[in-house]
Amino acid sequence: MMDVKIREGEEFIRLGQALKKAGVVGSGVDAKFVITDGLVSVNGETELRRGKKLYGGEVVSYDKETIKIIK
Repeated sequence: MMDVKIREGEEFIRLGQALKKAGVVGSGVDAKFVITDGLVSVNGETELRRGKKLYGGEVVSYDKETIKIIK
């Protein structure tokens, strides 16, 4: 499991940004496609919104990778 930390001073990180920061996609365009194709889940539920706000504590899964969002 990888941890992705929300930037200091920020309340949240968007799902697409979290995937990029974790290094599981190469770009925002790649993130958009894997999310809209239904390949990403947040807390066990398929998420189709690239702009989904993650506030910390969420677990994101994509392509056998698990990412925990930390504050």
